[in-house]
Amino acid sequence: MEVEYRATSSLIPYKNNPRINREAVKVVAESIKEFGFKVPIVVDKDGVIVAGHTRHAAAKRLKMKEVPVIVADDLTPQQINGFRLADNRTAEFAEWDLGKLEIELQGIDEIDMSSFGFDVNFDDDDDVPAMVLGDPDNSGKEYEPEEPERRKTYGEYTDEQMNLPDFDPDRAAGFYQMPTLRPCYYVPDRLVGFENMLAQTDFEQGIHFFIYDARFEKLWKNPEFYIEKISHFQCALTPDFSLYMDMPMAMKVWNVYRARLMGQMMQDAGIETIPCLQWAEPETFSFCFDGLPQGGTVAISTLGVLRSDEAQKVWRAGADEAMRRLKPDTVLLYGSAIGYDFGAAKVKQIKDNRMER
Repeated sequence: MEVEYRATSSLIPYKNNPRINREAVKVVAESIKEFGFKVPIVVDKDGVIVAGHTRHAAAKRLKMKEVPVIVADDLTPQQINGFRLADNRTAEFAEWDLGKLEIELQGIDEIDMSSFGFDVNFDDDDDVPAMVLGDPDNSGKEYEPEEPERRKTYGEYTDEQMNLPDFDPDRAAGFYQMPTLRPCYYVPDRLVGFENMLAQTDFEQGIHFFIYDARFEKLWKNPEFYIEKISHFQCALTPDFSLYMDMPMAMKVWNVYRARLMGQMMQDAGIETIPCLQWAEPETFSFCFDGLPQGGTVAISTLGVLRSDEAQKVWRAGADEAMRRLKPDTVLLYGSAIGYDFGAAKVKQIKDNRMER
């Protein structure tokens, strides 16, 4: 068994990973900080993670440049898939001997074990620890955190509320460090708005964000919850945070950054993620396309473009710049066609049902 070190950003999360591990990332990150990275990540010959998605996410959170890796190039594709499931499943069969666990915890006084999910409360009478392990009220029932627990404090911003642990400077581009996206070649036939996502039972469609920003701001506040919901659908567009002409430039930079980071997080969760192109006046061209890949599918909306000649002029200038820089294979055009020539790119138009009504 040979262990090698690879760039953290070079490892590819398995797109169909059935485990939801975001709540465990913080705990694993604390473990790595305290004890070091002692268990290598297992990848296949293409660098796709087989076992260790949580450790990989924790390494990103800690901004580790490299991680130890074992390459399972001796397994067949079916064995890879079987091992990925078995590795996650086997830990669920183990149980705790609570008596021995209490003894072990009593012997550890130099490490705050509550960082790893062990909360030990000593009784005043006999100093016997009452161990709480995923059962904060000692009810004997499995604890399920409310959605999502880590974003409950609104009095002041924390790094998690700003999604800073999810930003990876090694996967960013341009002066403003816009998170980068991989090309996506998926082309959906139908889209449903994010605001109607939770009511859907038809998952054979994609999710779009061509709605008022206020209706999807909660994605930014609670990404782990909503990205898991989005993952049930065929694909998703990156959030279309608005770039209004009369916004301060700083707000335009911020909204492009937020859209790009959410898109990167969706790709990391294995979602087919289509970049939604955003721009305003030509001055925004210096940053609004940073982090976007060449080729693949991109999404462009024409909602509101027909309202004035000036709006059409701005739209066409941005579309020209996007086609020149990105050279997409397919343009997903949401809304009305306005007679624009997308050149060599194929065009898939999806009409907005609200506009038709």
